[in-house]
Amino acid sequence: MPQTALPRFATAADAAMRLRPDQPVYCFRPAVLAADIAAFRSAFRGKMAYAVKTNGEPMVLSALARAGVDCFDVASPAEFAAVRAAAPHAELLYMHPVKALSDIRLALEGYGIRTLALDHEDEVAKILRVVRAMDIDPGEVTLYVRLATKGEAAYELSKKFGAAPGHAVELVQRIAGIGFQVGLAFHVGSQVEDPDAYDQALAIAAAVRRRAGVAIAGLDIGGGFPARYGREPGRKTAPAPDLAALLEEIQGEVAEFGFSDVPLIAEPGRVIVARALSVIVRVLLKKGQRVYINDGVWGSLSDSWTGRIPLPVQLLPDPARRRRSGNPAKIEPFRVCGATCDSVDILSRPFWLPESVDTGDWIEIGHIGAYSLGLRTHFNGFYPDTFVEVDEAFDIDAADGAMEPAQAAAR
Repeated sequence: MPQTALPRFATAADAAMRLRPDQPVYCFRPAVLAADIAAFRSAFRGKMAYAVKTNGEPMVLSALARAGVDCFDVASPAEFAAVRAAAPHAELLYMHPVKALSDIRLALEGYGIRTLALDHEDEVAKILRVVRAMDIDPGEVTLYVRLATKGEAAYELSKKFGAAPGHAVELVQRIAGIGFQVGLAFHVGSQVEDPDAYDQALAIAAAVRRRAGVAIAGLDIGGGFPARYGREPGRKTAPAPDLAALLEEIQGEVAEFGFSDVPLIAEPGRVIVARALSVIVRVLLKKGQRVYINDGVWGSLSDSWTGRIPLPVQLLPDPARRRRSGNPAKIEPFRVCGATCDSVDILSRPFWLPESVDTGDWIEIGHIGAYSLGLRTHFNGFYPDTFVEVDEAFDIDAADGAMEPAQAAAR
């Protein structure tokens, strides 16, 4: 079924002034999404499998398909269906390590998936049961053993998934002995803060390969490639590394650890889609150094809350408000309270805004394309679900500049 065209505006400010919305409005930027896809693909020499969990909205998946993305990392039957609706001929990689038996059968039989990940022998048994029942040649199926790794990231994933090196060696040998193709996979986390995490993970993968002594059909380096977010005055945070430089470093390490002869896969998500969306929210109330907005941690902003990620913001003042208190050139930190009646609905990081921000103004929150839509809830009856298309990218440099009080005072 064709998607309805979204209302289109040059900028988010245009959308706010024209629509004067009282509900949050998502600003989708297909051109930005296409540019970030191209940037990743030009820097990465292996297969790019977009991580659907990051943002699986139909309009996003369709834009990815139009940009030439033909491989997707999926984790559930709903994601299988969503990708196939947008990209009927795309390759699906079922990289969730723990799966229901019925979902494995649906993947293999209904969707023709032949690449799966696991980190335990019981998962091997589940997959083997379905393969034998369907009379599939195990040699047509590649099973990736997910390795446990550690690193600094906003979300560290090895607390939940991954086989320790000794266990991984046993799994690799078992899988190869059955006749499956076998690969190695790791995921160092989401929004990686320490690029050395990839080096450590590759060292583990190399050791497992050496000890297992069997042919490796592929190496999946997962995701974690960081997107750029906001900065906070007084907090020493290293900027996100340049993507091209980071991928060049990782691919150099892949060669150093002896994987040059192995097909390479990456599962980018956040770095692909973060910049593609912003959200316009309205200030419901200004109370001292607090602003109450019509979105929050149960809506679009849970990723900022759980990952403690500072979001870049820009004030869109309501021109109908003629009288204001406070200095518009003075930037102050404001505690941000969400729309629900839950007292937990307060962001872990402030918004740095002009002192003159007031009730009725709008705020554009940038770079919320990753996880914001998939994690929003219907709690308290609030559910942001209005979209427009915007041409111009969110100006994060202007937002970062607005967060520097010394610069603002000099204006």
